[in-house]
Amino acid sequence: MRTVAIDVMGGDHGPAVTVPAALQSLSRDPLLHLLLVGRQEQITPFLRDVPAALHERLQTIDARDVVAMDERPSVALRSRKPSSMWLAIECVQSGRAQACVSAGNTGALMVIGRHLLKMVAGIDRPAIITQIPTATGHCHLLDLGANVALTSEHLHQFAIMGSVAAAAMDGLEAPRVGLLNIGEEEIKGNEQIKLASQLIRENARLNYIGYIEGDDIFRGAADVVVCDGFVGNVAIKTSEGLAELIDQRLNAAFRANILSRFVGLLAWPILRRLRRQIDPGRYNGATLLGLQGILVKSHGDADVDGFRQAIEVAVREVDSDVPQQIHRMLEATLA
Repeated sequence: MRTVAIDVMGGDHGPAVTVPAALQSLSRDPLLHLLLVGRQEQITPFLRDVPAALHERLQTIDARDVVAMDERPSVALRSRKPSSMWLAIECVQSGRAQACVSAGNTGALMVIGRHLLKMVAGIDRPAIITQIPTATGHCHLLDLGANVALTSEHLHQFAIMGSVAAAAMDGLEAPRVGLLNIGEEEIKGNEQIKLASQLIRENARLNYIGYIEGDDIFRGAADVVVCDGFVGNVAIKTSEGLAELIDQRLNAAFRANILSRFVGLLAWPILRRLRRQIDPGRYNGATLLGLQGILVKSHGDADVDGFRQAIEVAVREVDSDVPQQIHRMLEATLA
């Protein structure tokens, strides 16, 4: 049995997306139990027609307060203890749930998560990691914005966490770890990157392949791509924007005239498959690695399918026990 706490009020759409997504997850996974944390009166209307078999694996927790998407993390930490986000993470802290999923304010989620769940021993800062599509399947990219200013040792720690996550989630024996840089040559990059490369290379437990460039990410050159939060956030947002541009351009091209519409109709099965492969929602669900509990961040504007995907990410991490695996690898590295 796995139990996941859902911050129902988080994100741009709140219960209108999070509750239907939660119900879909329950119907797909007979071993899943969910705690829906939010305003009871906004949750109840979505549960009226839920079958009894699903209701047995569902519990609601009333939370009157909500962390706004533009609220400063420090304010959320100091004055929002009754919030749906706080109470959902608290369920993980108390052991009532094994993971928490929220589409809410990223900064507040990280600050509250770090406050309640604490860091894994040997890890200084949490990192946000997610999967992105590549020519060979997908890779894991971290950090996506949790940390802008980092030391070389922080990047080394991210490489360890990313390798553990990729091994646990994808069943890889020795995930290929690459360090994102402006070139593949050893002379490229600043001193921070060069020292980080040295630290990662000296860690015999990591399958380090060296520097990779931005275009190598989508070629599938590495299973884990490590960078600081500034670079990672730009990379992920750029890739999402490019996916939207490709979708828009294809739609416009096939609607240009009668002939192109006919060709588009013939090509529709292929286009639908391509759209599904590059759809950012398919890869929704970014994990805050390094905490002593599982905390998954969904896109704030995710639809029902996207938020359900984030719940599934949390379930896979529960099954893999990623925090404990990170702890064990750090112990072995430091021994």
